[in-house]
Amino acid sequence: MMKAITYIKYGAPEVLQLQDVNKPTPKDNEILIRIFATAANSGDVRLRKADPWGVRLFFGLLKPRINILSGFLSGEIETVGKM
Repeated sequence: MMKAITYIKYGAPEVLQLQDVNKPTPKDNEILIRIFATAANSGDVRLRKADPWGVRLFFGLLKPRINILSGFLSGEIETVGKM
């Protein structure tokens, strides 16, 4: 298990929750990174709010398909998937 800030619906910052989630297993040609630091940016805010509304066409019409935000991180490689 690992801790993550998740959201299951679009909205204000109050939709964010700290939860225990299953640690992912890397698939072929993927890596698992143990994250030491991450950052929130304006893109994360727009995805959380679904602003503009058209964001929903790509990321989930009624609720977000991906429940963990942020693509900026710093860490070390923990596991490597099959090459």
